[in-house]
Amino acid sequence: MADRALKGSGFGAKSYADPNAVELAPRQEVGFDCPKGHHFDLMFAEEAELPTEWECPRCGEIAVRSDGAVGEEKAVKPARTHWDMLRERRSIAELEDLLAERLGEIRGDQA
Repeated sequence: MADRALKGSGFGAKSYADPNAVELAPRQEVGFDCPKGHHFDLMFAEEAELPTEWECPRCGEIAVRSDGAVGEEKAVKPARTHWDMLRERRSIAELEDLLAERLGEIRGDQA
């Protein structure tokens, strides 16, 4: 069985490509400043959409870009409550009728 074993290097052991022939994708470096005074730089692809905030690797605070770029504010929809959803389905008159009916059942006023 040993005479049929494959010989050579293991999977992923080495790259036989010439490192001088490898051309890296265009990159850009973006700096971030943390509120606690830490500064760090990150590399992004040139065509990547750049974030305006990043978590500081030292303290975990939210750091902003050093060049002062800020993101656009997203429109925040107000949270819909149960009452809002109920009002979409029923009118006040319907709700008053249902309430009177249920109160009648609870009180034992079966009519």
